[in-house]
Amino acid sequence: MGKTPDLTVVQKMTTDTLHKEGKTQKVIAKEAGCSQSSVSKHINPFTRLIERRREGKDVVENKCTSNRDNRTLERIVKQNPFKNVVEIHKEWTAAGVSASRTTTHRRMQDMGFSCCIPCVKPLLNNRRRQKRLAWAKDKKDWTAAEWSKVMFSDESKFCISFGNQVPRVWRKRGEAQNPRCLRSSIKFPQSVMVWGAMSSAGVGPLCFLRSKVNAAVYQDVLEHFMLPAADQLYRDADFIFQQDLAPAHSAKATSTWFKDHGIPVLNWPANSPDLNPIENLRGILKRKMRYARPNNAEELKATIRATWALITPEQCHRLIDSMSRRIAAVIQAKGAPTKY
Repeated sequence: MGKTPDLTVVQKMTTDTLHKEGKTQKVIAKEAGCSQSSVSKHINPFTRLIERRREGKDVVENKCTSNRDNRTLERIVKQNPFKNVVEIHKEWTAAGVSASRTTTHRRMQDMGFSCCIPCVKPLLNNRRRQKRLAWAKDKKDWTAAEWSKVMFSDESKFCISFGNQVPRVWRKRGEAQNPRCLRSSIKFPQSVMVWGAMSSAGVGPLCFLRSKVNAAVYQDVLEHFMLPAADQLYRDADFIFQQDLAPAHSAKATSTWFKDHGIPVLNWPANSPDLNPIENLRGILKRKMRYARPNNAEELKATIRATWALITPEQCHRLIDSMSRRIAAVIQAKGAPTKY
């Protein structure tokens, strides 16, 4: 197809005048002595561009599968999103759709599906979701000042090997076996269990647990680490202590300990780490330790202590301020796990 010739100055003036008078493009072309396509191009220079885009869109949409076929595919994927492309393609073709495996994958991408590592969240049955939802509704009007009175706590496990968090290595050809470029493999990596607490004012002292945490061990932690943390973070001000529902935490002897010491405990829904900002603080801690290479448990403890000391009150304050957003997310999800 040849290129549409440009109009002369006189033809452009004639076209503009007749167009303002409401003449059709056919009449304008005859009066101006040019082709109708030249008139159309001059009147609306974007017409052809839009037409080309529409033509291209029509070509793209002219696919070998119908909208009904695509809806069937989307339903198959949503019914079991953990199936691989081969399994999904097999089920799709069994439904009477004629398409290749590549087409199946392409249609899934067109729908917005992408293959990702699934997020790991605690299992929540309907009863637990309802309790989370009720808890969130009860706390939705709490202010930032009220949340600042809460001391959040948690036990966390740290290993010498940090799995997939270990970064990639930059090396040259022939340096694959260079000790400087090797990542050590540990069959049974040493680990330590750590108890810690935080508030909007910062973090308290860490406690490295030497044995399995039962009620007696936990009360010892409360006596020698939680109380000093409260003195450090709240001084003489009142505070509320937060803990999850681990057996050692909810034991009758532990409840008695809190009553004897006059410390109120925040009621807490089960399996709700997304509501505890100290979980995010643990993530920050592990990211900061990503490049550390401790060789034994003692070096690991030293690394944890040094990294914990780098946590600023500002970081803690920002995490505590997120409580209102966490609660809103739980209410929106009707008690289901959230992104936090």
